Amino acid sequence: MKYVKYFKAVVSIVILVAFDQLTKWLAVKYLLPGGPISIIDGVFELRYLENRGAAFGIFQNRQWMFILLTLIIVAAVIWLYIKMPETKRMLPLRIISVAVISGAIGNLIDRILNSYVVDFLYFRLIDFPIFNVADIYVTVSAVIFIILFIFYYKDDDFKFLNRKEKAAHE
Repeated sequence: MKYVKYFKAVVSIVILVAFDQLTKWLAVKYLLPGGPISIIDGVFELRYLENRGAAFGIFQNRQWMFILLTLIIVAAVIWLYIKMPETKRMLPLRIISVAVISGAIGNLIDRILNSYVVDFLYFRLIDFPIFNVADIYVTVSAVIFIILFIFYYKDDDFKFLNRKEKAAHE
């Protein structure tokens, strides 16, 4: 029964990464040769961009740094997920973990295969930086985590992080 949570997480990650990669493939296939597509005139469009940096285009052409940082983040989130108790209260944190890992892997695939990340979602109305589905996974997860951390979780909910140390002291 213990491995069911891991199986569900891996299947979810595979599905989310596949969806991210499918949307990027569609962007390359249709937006690269055809140019931007307006979804809501003057508000939202699909526009192809090869992002060789991080969020909002910062740190251009430092792919090795992004690959290393992504691997560290994914390892840390996996460690957290493994230590996390399988309780109803931890379900939101488990879902967030899956989404963060999926987003990180989705963009990592691009960085390794292309040396850039394919971005294509653009809010023209506010001139928001162009982003992709993997970015949505990570950003929405971060916002939800902050909200949960402030309003839902308490210090006692994270006792599981010190479980091994307590056992050694007893």
